[in-house]
Amino acid sequence: MSLKVQLAEDMKTAMLAKDETALSTIRLVDDAINRFEVDERTEADDEKVIAIITQMVKQRKDSANINAESGRKDLADKENAEIEILHRYLPQMMSEEEIRTAVETVVAMTGASDLTDLNTAMSVLETQIEGKADMGEVNKILKDELSS
Repeated sequence: MSLKVQLAEDMKTAMLAKDETALSTIRLVDDAINRFEVDERTEADDEKVIAIITQMVKQRKDSANINAESGRKDLADKENAEIEILHRYLPQMMSEEEIRTAVETVVAMTGASDLTDLNTAMSVLETQIEGKADMGEVNKILKDELSS
């Protein structure tokens, strides 16, 4: 079942269950997908839907951190609840150890030896693990690997 179909089914389920948080979050995803399809004049496949949801998770993490720092625990909790719902539609994320293994493999494969090779190694990593790991975390681990 495609992610778009799954989202539509889950929207119906959330409506029937009167789960306002899930319903509003799924509607936001649906709106983002529709906006992409109209702007690009193409249908979003599962890969693009995952990219859209990943971006939404990143935005919500940033908002939750800002709200928590500002003392707005209620808004931070709302953002975190939306993140949990969005994670239902993302593939299983890689653990830190799996990311480190992938980074070490790419560093060996590309011959990257210092931070000047960061972009080369990062572009290879993006093609291999995008959508499976937080790319900010990947970048941090790669910088640590190349700095040592």
